[in-house]
Amino acid sequence: MITAQMVKELRDRTGAGMMDSKKALTQADGDMDKAIEILREKGLASVAKKAGRIAAEGVVATYVSEDMKHAGMVEFNCETDFVSLNEEFKKLAHDFAKLAATTEAKDVEAFVQESYENATVQDAISGLIAKIGENMSLRRFVRMDAPDGLVASYIHMGGKIGVLVQLKSETVNEEAQRIAKDVAMHVAATNPAFLTKEEVDQDTLEKEKEIYRVQAKNEGKPDNIVEKMVLGRIQKYYKEAVLLEQPFVKDPDVSVGSYVQNEGKKLGAMSVVRYARFEKGEGIEKKVEDFAAEVAAQMNKA
Repeated sequence: MITAQMVKELRDRTGAGMMDSKKALTQADGDMDKAIEILREKGLASVAKKAGRIAAEGVVATYVSEDMKHAGMVEFNCETDFVSLNEEFKKLAHDFAKLAATTEAKDVEAFVQESYENATVQDAISGLIAKIGENMSLRRFVRMDAPDGLVASYIHMGGKIGVLVQLKSETVNEEAQRIAKDVAMHVAATNPAFLTKEEVDQDTLEKEKEIYRVQAKNEGKPDNIVEKMVLGRIQKYYKEAVLLEQPFVKDPDVSVGSYVQNEGKKLGAMSVVRYARFEKGEGIEKKVEDFAAEVAAQMNKA
């Protein structure tokens, strides 16, 4: 059964119209991913990389060591924006990011059992929950080490988005860190799916090619030029999805890869090794409360 909520989600994720979304879901037997493909094939949906995500509250925090060799990033969630601004909540997030820079934990379950102020990370979270009266959780973390370079971080809008970028660099100084931070700011803005073209897996590539083939045929293009169009659109896809191929936000005339290479000439060889991007609440469904209705309901009970 195709529900109104499913239609709304598909509209949010693709920008397609209500009837087109409903038809696509019906054709896909309710499969959301298949419905997105159907809309894209008809040219009715965007690349859908800005999938409609309902944000949960909390903060993304980062930490980079003074020598720029070690870094950590965490997403620490809570129920309300009010609590995310609480100084104790923000301090815990920062402390957890610092701990993430040296942790040996492989997953969140292990991380929350790490030692923290004569107790554990989970004890600290539970203590603040008891004090404030709102649920909280450490959702994810990442550790980044750069033995042959440096790491830089960028925080957007007070913790809505956090990014770490690792550079391989012959020189480790403030200028090299500035370049890495420029790349981190770019990542925050564009949310690339891959670092290099080589990282795009074959399944993703074939899926994109098939969508472009159907699009080209729907445009009435003859078979002998469909493949040429597909190859051209794959190059465009690389510029949208691959970090080093994307036009650099501060200078769209050059790619991110070229920017790092050009800047690096002043400091020695330089290249992007790795990046990580956390966006607060991405992929988490947040219950939308109708406060007026809730108050009315409570008054009716009284």
